[in-house]
This record gives sequence, C-alpha cells and structure tokens, in this order.
Amino acid sequence: MTAQNGKDLLIKVDLTGDGQFETVAGLRATRVSFNSDSVDVTSLESQGGWRELLGGAGVKSAAISGSGVFKDASSDERARQIFFDGETPDFQVVIPDFGTVEGPFQVTGLEYAGAHNGEATYELSLASAGALSFVAAV
Repeated sequence: MTAQNGKDLLIKVDLTGDGQFETVAGLRATRVSFNSDSVDVTSLESQGGWRELLGGAGVKSAAISGSGVFKDASSDERARQIFFDGETPDFQVVIPDFGTVEGPFQVTGLEYAGAHNGEATYELSLASAGALSFVAAV
C-alpha cells in the first residue's frame, strides 16, 4: 500500500437521522483507534506458565479525535447539540484504502480555542456507543 493523503480520512455524521452523512466541520488532523480488552484465562495448568487469553471475548471499542476549524454554522451547531444533548448518532469514518467504519458514537470532548490574530479552532473526541460495522475499500 502506498502512502495516503491525511486529508482523505473523513469523519461524517448523520445530521438528521435519515442516513445521509455529512463531513464533520473542517477537520485538519484526525486519529482513529480500535481497541479490544483481553480476558485472561491463565491457570496453574497453563503450558509453561504462559498467559492464556480467551479468543473472541472482551469489550471492543473505538475512539476518534480530530482538530480543525468549523466549516459552517450548521456543522458547529450540530456538534454542540450532540454533545449537550448526550446523543449517540451514527457516524462514518472513511479511512483511505482501508474502508468505512459506521455506527453510533458519543461526543466525549469538545474544546474551542483561538488566538487574537488567527481563526477559531476546536478539538473533538468521540467514543463508540454501540456495534460498529466495517465495509472494506474496493
């Protein structure tokens, strides 16, 4: 696989619940992580005293973070609404040459900043809030 352009990693949200996704604001930097807790089933009978893990068990989660500038008033308003209302709408994460991850996320952090001689910026953090689906890139 060749190097990918970072601007092609997109975070989209279903703004109205109708399945139509729009890119969230003007993200300039994004990060996606997938996690899975392990379940230790090691016992005195474990071969050589090595740890054993139970396959397919544990809690899976995903986290998304990004920073940038809001592109318009509606995306700014929607991000704030999701946070303050505690909503868990569907998001799509488009990862170039990897695929698309889709499912419910909760906005767990929303920060605003700005310098007197620059644009207002924000940071956004999301945590998975249910089962996610994955469709590989073609």
